[in-house]
Amino acid sequence: MPYVNVKITREDVTPDQKAEIIAGVTDLLARVLAKDPAATFVVIDEVALEDWGVGGLPVHEYRRRRSTT
Repeated sequence: MPYVNVKITREDVTPDQKAEIIAGVTDLLARVLAKDPAATFVVIDEVALEDWGVGGLPVHEYRRRRSTT
């Protein structure tokens, strides 16, 4: 019984986009690991942008620096 937790920044992700992520992850586990889709759980957590960091920086600062290079 796979459990997959997908974390994304809270940036206007639509319900249709979330449904596509859930379907895609479920399909991937079924194809690659022969997992039963009916027993596959996918949870999407949206994290506030100010609570997310990458490369030692808050994501907004990381993005700002990347856009200037």
